[in-house]
Amino acid sequence: MDVSTKLSTKLHRKEILEAIKRVVDSGWYILGKEVKEFEQEFAKYLGVKEVVGVANGLEALQISLMALGIGPGDEIITTPVSAVATTLAIMAVGAKPVFVDIDEKGLIDANLIERVVTVKTKAILPVHLYGNPVDLDKIQDICRKHKIYLIEDACQAHGSTYHGKKLGSFGVMGCFSFYPTKNLGALGDGGAIATNDSKLAQVCREIRDYGQQAKYVHTRYGLNSRLDEMQAAILRVKLKYLDEENQERQKIADRYHKYLSSVNNAGNYHLLVIRGSKRDQLKEFLKEQGIETAVHYPLSIPNQKVINKKICPKAVLFTQEILSLPCRPGMTMQQVDYVCKMIKRFYEN
Repeated sequence: MDVSTKLSTKLHRKEILEAIKRVVDSGWYILGKEVKEFEQEFAKYLGVKEVVGVANGLEALQISLMALGIGPGDEIITTPVSAVATTLAIMAVGAKPVFVDIDEKGLIDANLIERVVTVKTKAILPVHLYGNPVDLDKIQDICRKHKIYLIEDACQAHGSTYHGKKLGSFGVMGCFSFYPTKNLGALGDGGAIATNDSKLAQVCREIRDYGQQAKYVHTRYGLNSRLDEMQAAILRVKLKYLDEENQERQKIADRYHKYLSSVNNAGNYHLLVIRGSKRDQLKEFLKEQGIETAVHYPLSIPNQKVINKKICPKAVLFTQEILSLPCRPGMTMQQVDYVCKMIKRFYEN
């Protein structure tokens, strides 16, 4: 658990403990009132008709693909830079991930997508990396032209917007993770699928619960992928403060922008990422100054052993240059200034 997760939990500790007690006292721990209430509240927040709570972000993606009937022989166009879960979900249904290289922000390059569309292409699965929206106008046009699905990986984009509309609400499905480090994070695993298609939502609800249409009536192949009552209750607390905490991240990011030219813009500043030479040396130098950083992600997905393909050169370079800086609610401007000062000192030497 990172510092921002600990701080968010501490800030809302009283309400979180009350929510946990409410669940314990209810005696109902799986697919009960808390999950239903959270699904409704998150749907309202996103501006969609339906939200289906599931066990994690990977299975939100996998269940979405399953609900759309995507499987062996199908191709899904996706990005080489993300958590590997994006690609694992495609592989889990037997489909083939088709990687398209990235733009300067690390997002799938929408200008390159149409080149790889084939008769086997069933969907485009872009990732709003670090909470930064992809070029949805262009991608939606491609999907309409070729009659393929848009499935948004919004697992890092809680509260981010595009033309004033919440990410995760543009595609036929929008998928979210509530891993503890997310802007909207549980105290364990969790995920959700957002959609405006009520029939698809019902299919997803059946798949998440052993393929049951009703208790002991199994109408399709399913998983055990249910958001539990405890996590739903905790998420209901944290959802109330999501916009406020995202705004605080924005203020911190604005301060970084003032002093650093290489900051990677992001809608909700889930992560604040810079690009530069001597990344590993800079990371070590900042650690010596008491500044913890991270790399999201050190290898492009095609370069992972599970794929092992030498493609997408821009993605390879990107993963060699990026560094995530501290950006969390509760961080002071003095702390931001100190980070900037140390980065400048490193490059001046």
